[in-house]
Amino acid sequence: MSQANPGTAPRGLVTRFLDGVERAGNKLPDPAMLFLILMLAVWALSALLANVSFSEVDPRSGEAIVINNLLAGGSVAAFMATMVATFVNFAPLGVVLVAMMGLGVAEHTGFINAALRSILSVTPKMLLTPVLVAVGILSHVAVDAGYVLVIPLGAVIFYAAGRHPLAGIAAAFAGVSGGFSATLIVPSSLDPLLAGLTQEAGHILDAGLTVNPLNNYFFTTASCVLIILVGWFLTDRVIEPRLRNTEVDGDMSEMPRMDALGPRQRRGLLVSVLAMAAGALVLLLTALPEASAWRAPAAAVGPGENSLLVSAAPLMQSIVALIFVFFLIPGVVYGYVAGTVKSHRDVIGGMSKTMSAMGYYIVMAFFAAQFIYAFAQSNLGALIAIKGANWLQAMGFPMGLTIIGIVLLSGLVNLMVGSASAKWALIGAIMVPMLMQLGVSPDLTQAAYRVGDSSTNIITPLMPYFPLIVVFCQRYVKSAGIGTLLALMLPFSVTLLVLWTAFLLGFWALGVPLGVDSSYVYPAG
Repeated sequence: MSQANPGTAPRGLVTRFLDGVERAGNKLPDPAMLFLILMLAVWALSALLANVSFSEVDPRSGEAIVINNLLAGGSVAAFMATMVATFVNFAPLGVVLVAMMGLGVAEHTGFINAALRSILSVTPKMLLTPVLVAVGILSHVAVDAGYVLVIPLGAVIFYAAGRHPLAGIAAAFAGVSGGFSATLIVPSSLDPLLAGLTQEAGHILDAGLTVNPLNNYFFTTASCVLIILVGWFLTDRVIEPRLRNTEVDGDMSEMPRMDALGPRQRRGLLVSVLAMAAGALVLLLTALPEASAWRAPAAAVGPGENSLLVSAAPLMQSIVALIFVFFLIPGVVYGYVAGTVKSHRDVIGGMSKTMSAMGYYIVMAFFAAQFIYAFAQSNLGALIAIKGANWLQAMGFPMGLTIIGIVLLSGLVNLMVGSASAKWALIGAIMVPMLMQLGVSPDLTQAAYRVGDSSTNIITPLMPYFPLIVVFCQRYVKSAGIGTLLALMLPFSVTLLVLWTAFLLGFWALGVPLGVDSSYVYPAG
């Protein structure tokens, strides 16, 4: 892909601002070192605040919150004793490595390249962006699979179509993470998870409260239209024009080509797609029966929930393994039929090649895991979240401003606490009953939280998958860093925060139902 020389395109105000964000962000230490510095800062801050008494009550224990001194002898010993387990059990690590092995084989044998070339030959170039954002939203059905599947493929698809690969990463990241709370037709596993936490929080005030798992379904489904339009406009009109001067200097031999498929490649693609379809059919036939081993036990399924889609279902817990298999099989089949694989050694070589490319991510994951462990153990995140919720209550805003306050508070806390469910378990236990007393329904509080949480997902380096996206960027632009990704995603984050909040306020003002059995006020009706 040819790139314009620096300085040949006019630089508008927004572009110059984003260039400044990129330069400043890239001056930050290497992501691995940044996590180490932040961990040391958490240690020091925990020691300073350990003897300070706080009046805020931790909803998990019902007692005043206490900051744990991570520099105490026992804490240091526990940190050292659990260092290996903390790293090995770091959730994104296994997800990424297992999924990437299957994808690596499919890429090494040429299956992904051939499939993309075939798809792009019949897909209008102007529709690539909205389709990619929509696929990113749809990937939420598979929990975190979009981070390791859709985002790297977004770069490949854009590059193969003659567009800048970082624009593809940005569009896919906006759909996968910026639109994390949206649901494209099919509810995600996040819906029942958050609704369950909301119900538990509401029981603090009303023991008979029930929250439907689809209480935000209408709002989150309608939000897909907004996210796709925002992603489409910003990618094509803001992000990609700004990237015209950014040279793609990765290894060109590793990047896809748009040459026409030969006879053996077409035959290999046909047979491999049939093999993938056969695997999907087998999965479908084994999952449909009520007694299927893929379903969650009845005790783990709540009212209105699908036993295949709840987080306790073996099917949901096997998503990463299924990604591995569903790309390994067609990758191997394509390789043998198209002649790109001669023996099993070539297949193992494809896996090994992918793992060698993930070395940098593994190093970053180690330091990220240690920081997240330290931050959780210190209780600093809990203190910040609870203070923010209590401040919101003390301000006594009208409902419209209260909704905006919930969104902004959730977005702010999201910059420090990555997990959507862990964060909601923490601040939801404060905000839900607090706002119920002000006449705000748990359904509306949860919807506002989801807007703030999703909108800032894409600009927090502390989100577990953020370092992985940086690695994807570096595959195409070697100088890419944290600042590069922040500058790419900041327009999406700000625009989503403003327009999605306005969209929620529009739902509220017009009285459009948020979801099934939902309301805007408490008590309902």
